This record gives sequence, structure tokens and C-alpha cells, in this order.
Amino acid sequence: FFLAFARIDLFKFKFHSRVLDMGSNPNVQQLANRLSKLAGLSIFLGVGATVAQSSLFVVEGGHRAVMFNRFSGIEKEVRGEGFHFRIPWVQRPVKFEIRTRPRSINSVTGTKDLQMVNLVLRVLSRPNPEALPEIYSRLGQDWDERVLPSIANEVLKAIVAQYNAEQLLTQREMVSRQIRDTLTERAKMFNIELDDVSMTHLTFGKEFASAIEAKQVAQQDAERSKYIVMVAEQEKNAAITRAEGEAEAASLISNALATAGDGLIQLRRIEAAKDIAGVLSSSRNVTYLPEGGNMLLNMN
Repeated sequence: FFLAFARIDLFKFKFHSRVLDMGSNPNVQQLANRLSKLAGLSIFLGVGATVAQSSLFVVEGGHRAVMFNRFSGIEKEVRGEGFHFRIPWVQRPVKFEIRTRPRSINSVTGTKDLQMVNLVLRVLSRPNPEALPEIYSRLGQDWDERVLPSIANEVLKAIVAQYNAEQLLTQREMVSRQIRDTLTERAKMFNIELDDVSMTHLTFGKEFASAIEAKQVAQQDAERSKYIVMVAEQEKNAAITRAEGEAEAASLISNALATAGDGLIQLRRIEAAKDIAGVLSSSRNVTYLPEGGNMLLNMN
């Protein structure tokens, strides 16, 4: 700006010097006056354009602006999207993005049964547009970096400590909902709105994996022992039933013998002999010989 003034003054000095050299020609003097007026008008328009440019600023879509005044500090009014005026040097606009932004927060904490668990929390956050002056005054433009990691770790550690490792797996939806509700209320204290909070990753340490494997092995052994006991119980019941049947059969046989004599024994003997004879007759390796004689030599 000052360089432009210097060039214009140099041009006017050279022009007036040439005019003086050319004498007192009226036409030349009139032309010199017009050029001087044009130069002054150009200077005025340049200064006006510079002042207008420094007095205007634009707030883009999805943003808001907070005005900082060098004399009164941060102003309470929040500027929306579009063109706005400011006083050069006195006022300075500070722009904030109010779109929802994602962030992943990793936390390692302990459960109620002293198992270490690694949690990854995905948070969708944005600043409260009406409270931007307070946010800028307390936190600055990096509000999410200052607040979210600390309060998220605090909430995760407090809630996970209320559950056992097994409950985190079986009641994951309830745990995630409790984390979301608690973290949302905690963020409102800093004028931060949370659109969504979800638990995306959940892993346990090697000790817990070993304990789970040992538990499964113990459960399988218990099931196997239970099966063996059940088989033994069934065999015991079968033996008792068989013994009771044999005892009842013996009692019936004793009663029959006492009533009819040894006729039943003789009948059983005949039936057994009949069965044995039937088996032997069907065998090719059995030969029948006459009793008391030599069939081959016919000798006594």
C-alpha cells in the first residue's frame, strides 16, 4: 500500500517536472490537472477497496464464527453462515466446524474379577453451536482433543469395573448402552453433543484366554464324568433287575419242584439233550458209533 503511494508520488513529480519544462501551455496544464484528479480518485478507490475487503469475512457451510474483540474480549453473539462485517484490527473472527466428526478412543482397563480388557470406543461428536463463545473461552478450537479422551477413559474405567469379564461378553449391549448414556451426560458438561457412542472392539488378555480354555476343559471332563456315572447307574439298575428276575425265577422253580417233584428237572434235561443232539447232528465233524461194538472190525 505504501509502495503504491510512493510510485504515484514519483509519477506526479516526474509529470510536473515535464509540465514545467514544456512551459505554460494551457492544454498541457489542463491535462495535468485531470491526471492528478484521476490519480487521487484511484488512490481513494484503492483505499476503499482495501478497507472493505478487511471489513468483510465469510463463514462457510457447516461452520460458525465467534468474534474476538481486542477491547471487550470474546463476544456472545455467534455468526452463522454467509457474509459478515467486522471492524479491522479491532475484531477478529474465530471459525468453528460444527459438523459431526468421528473419533476412536482406545482404553485398557480392569474388570471386576481383575481381568485386563482392551476396549475401542467410536464417538461421533460436535460442539453446541449456541455455546461456542464459552467453548472457545474454556477449551479453544481443539476442544475434542482436550476433553473426549479424558472423559471417555474415565467413564470406561468406572463402568467396566462393575462387570466381570464373562458379563462383558454376555451383556455387551447393556454395557454399551450404559457407557453411551453416561458419556453423553458427561460431555454435556463441556457443551459437547454426542450423536453416537459405540463399543467396536473388545479383547481380553492372554491370562483370560488361558482361563477360558481351562474352564472349557474342566467342563468337558465334568460332562464325561457325569456320563460315566450315568452309565454305571444304568448298569447297576440292570444288574439289580436281572438279579431280581433270577431270584423270582428260582423261587418259581422251587415252588414247582415242591409241588410236582423232579418232573420239571427231567423235562429240562430232555429239552437240553434235544438241543445238544440237534446241534451235533448238523455238524459234519461228528460220527455216531454203536455202543458196545466195533463197527469196523465187527469183533467182540
